[in-house]
Amino acid sequence: MRWALVKVCLAVTTMVVVAFAVPLGLVIKEMARDRAFSSAERTAAAIGPTLSITTDRDELARALATAQTGGEDRMSVYVPAAGDKPEIRLGKQRVPADELDINRARIDDVPGGSVWLQPIAVSTGKIAVVEVYVPEAEVSNGVTTAWVVLAGVGIALIIGSVAVADRLGVRMVQPAQRLVSAAHELGEGRLGARVPEDGPTELRLAAVAFNSMADQVVQLLANERELAADLSHRLRTPLTVLRLNVASLGDGTAAEQTRVAVAQLEREVDTIIRTARDAKPQTAAAGPGAGCDAAEVIRERMDFWSALAEDEDRKVRVAGVDRPVRIPVARGELVAALDALLGNVFRHTPEGTAFAVDVHSGEDAVIVLVSDAGPGILDPEAAMARGKGSGSDGSTGLGLDIVRRLAESTGGDVRIGSSVLGGTEVRIWVQLHGHGPREGRRGSRGHRGGRERRGRAAAAHH
Repeated sequence: MRWALVKVCLAVTTMVVVAFAVPLGLVIKEMARDRAFSSAERTAAAIGPTLSITTDRDELARALATAQTGGEDRMSVYVPAAGDKPEIRLGKQRVPADELDINRARIDDVPGGSVWLQPIAVSTGKIAVVEVYVPEAEVSNGVTTAWVVLAGVGIALIIGSVAVADRLGVRMVQPAQRLVSAAHELGEGRLGARVPEDGPTELRLAAVAFNSMADQVVQLLANERELAADLSHRLRTPLTVLRLNVASLGDGTAAEQTRVAVAQLEREVDTIIRTARDAKPQTAAAGPGAGCDAAEVIRERMDFWSALAEDEDRKVRVAGVDRPVRIPVARGELVAALDALLGNVFRHTPEGTAFAVDVHSGEDAVIVLVSDAGPGILDPEAAMARGKGSGSDGSTGLGLDIVRRLAESTGGDVRIGSSVLGGTEVRIWVQLHGHGPREGRRGSRGHRGGRERRGRAAAAHH
């Protein structure tokens, strides 16, 4: 397309330049010729008054010397004989006398140029002829220069039009090439391929549509894998209950087979989680009006886990859920996060270990603290790193990642520390008026100490 546009512009501009330059060059040539002979006519007319008054040779010689311009021998006068007066020839004549019997002005060609012949009536009743010589160089004076200028202007116009056409072609072709390249990359599985939204309106709209389509494809794939990872992780909750119940079955073939089956199921779930998490799913920010009552969800999940805690002789404490606490998080996501944290308590602490869930509500944030009296986490930073759990066998770390994504989707964060019970404390900071995950992460780093102090102060006050 680019070269086709250049060729079309080159052909059109060349035709336009030729159509205007050739006639204009001929007009310039004709104008130079007219200018030269107009000057010769004025020179011849200058001696006319003298000829009409007198035919005296001396008077005519003085008038000829006065009127003659452009060098010597450029002008001559011929007065034919009349009665007893002989003919008069003044100056260098280039036209024979027998060809000077004329009644009107004319131009004759002579060697080296042309002559202007001007008839003038004299007092004797005859017709005198004034001859003005015009050299060829004067006829074409300035024509060559004008033609060179015209040619230069024409060539400059052609080059300029080709350059403009080439730039326009590049502006049209490059967005199309980028769109084709991005389509190939997306087809080959490189989901990060995007197209700059620039160029002509049509191609810009095509780029916008392509980018929107690519974002939707990425979002669909992320949602599918995130759903697989979350659903698989949520299976951990009933698996934990099964594993703990199997421990009370005692010895026997059936009991052993059940333990083996539960262990195999846990390994399969771990495999699914590790495979699905490669997509690095992101929790979508809740839209206007979305969210849930955190107090109601926590009461419901604690009722579920309390039965298992009673079987294992664990003390449970819940605080801050006596009144509604609205947060901009979907109910299902909060349920998955709580189950992940409480499941970790049952999975990684001995039976009889107490745990607690506290909710602290403020004007701009809600803090959920999940703490236990277990052995604690030796490396909290490693535990928060994606793909790493507490270090126990079979841990994928996706439980804490689900919690982190939930908090960061509101602009908040997650921290792991030591609890007042002596074990681990996981603090979930949910921003009520967040600015998105990225800004939330910056805020968590910049105000880490202040937030921790506020969390401890709120806990102490509670």
